[in-house]
Amino acid sequence: MMDPHFKRAVILITEHTQAEGTVGFILNKPIKVMMNDLIDDFPEIESPVYFGGPVAKETLHYIHDVGDILDDSVKIGPGIYWGGDFEKLKFLIASKLVLPQNIKFFLGYSGWSPEQLKDEMDYGSWVEAHMDGNYAFKTKHHNLWGQVMSNKGGNFKVIGEMPDGAFLN
Repeated sequence: MMDPHFKRAVILITEHTQAEGTVGFILNKPIKVMMNDLIDDFPEIESPVYFGGPVAKETLHYIHDVGDILDDSVKIGPGIYWGGDFEKLKFLIASKLVLPQNIKFFLGYSGWSPEQLKDEMDYGSWVEAHMDGNYAFKTKHHNLWGQVMSNKGGNFKVIGEMPDGAFLN
């Protein structure tokens, strides 16, 4: 995808319904802001904020792997949760029960109207891949797209190893 918002983007789909559409977050596009720069009274955490997508860029979202201790979290997949009680999250961070490796914060989100993502998939704009919690919380953002493509194997592995802009050579 050549759209600068989505070029080489790895997106975690967090919600998909036929009636409402699809919501997801770009996992590998950090912005030059740390979480503590956004909210004055937020407990100290060395956590970068990521560009979640071009929709509602003023909204804050988070995914994490501590759904067993953060009330109101929505399980997305094995070891991946979305949202939860924000006040309790602040308490858990202040208590050092949630560390930077447990959570990712996003400004904005990626969204598709009903059938829009299906149409884009049918057109070939996206590559579907299995989501692994390690992608979200352990793989470095600058390696993530290549790692996901490599793990798919075959031609995807070759594409994942190509430098950005290789077609310009």
